[in-house]
Amino acid sequence: MSRTVYFVSESTGITAETLGHSLLSQFDTLDFEQVYMPYINTDLRAKALTQRMQEATDRDGVRPIVFATMLNNEIRDILKSGNCFYMELFEGFIDPLSAELGVPPSRKSGQSHSIKPSYYTKRIEAINFAMANDDGIRPDNFHRADVVLTGVSRSGKTPTCLYLAMHYGLRSANYPITEEDFERGDVPQLVWDCRHKLFALTIDPQRLQLIREERRPNSPYSSLERCQEDIRQAQQIFKRLQIPVLNTTSQSIEEISSHIIKGLRSNLER
Repeated sequence: MSRTVYFVSESTGITAETLGHSLLSQFDTLDFEQVYMPYINTDLRAKALTQRMQEATDRDGVRPIVFATMLNNEIRDILKSGNCFYMELFEGFIDPLSAELGVPPSRKSGQSHSIKPSYYTKRIEAINFAMANDDGIRPDNFHRADVVLTGVSRSGKTPTCLYLAMHYGLRSANYPITEEDFERGDVPQLVWDCRHKLFALTIDPQRLQLIREERRPNSPYSSLERCQEDIRQAQQIFKRLQIPVLNTTSQSIEEISSHIIKGLRSNLER
């Protein structure tokens, strides 16, 4: 069965989409046609959306599902009146939280994604740092980094560094394990010096081969034998360094990043 799903908000819709995806992930035997509907912030737009809901019902033979973060009661009532299964994601939390805090909610849209100037500046600086210290360009800057990632080529270091910078404001650098490192069985002293904030990324050889094949098709670099050997030697170096090793094969960047954040906090508590 296929169901149409709308992610609806009077603002960006990021919260509705994120929470909705999390809920839908528990029903992986079903197919969902997902429709992103931000800025439904007028009666006219809400009524137009209810018409789309009816069209989806006629097409699918079953009413669509609506995940919404709608603080405007009038627009919410219009959407609820449509032929849909409506889930207001704020409804069950705002009033109980207000009662506990003793403060009424502002009822302003877009508040969850507003950025304080100081934090915005921190994130921009972190992104610039990650880009300037990518791929081991400046190991002499590792002492300025909040976190340093290492691993073989194409194991996910760069996207993880950028994610940590954009979402957590962390100054992230990375060091790729190279042929020279394999030959001497060790990494430079500058990498050793940052072991307290060093994390290794590994990946299954078969997955690594697919990724490398896209970059350099039919080359020794992308052969399965080379991938297997690179990972084997890198694991020996990681063991010598005695650092946490995270496998990126089947984990998302978000999951890997959460493990890194947890590891950094544990290091600070020691």
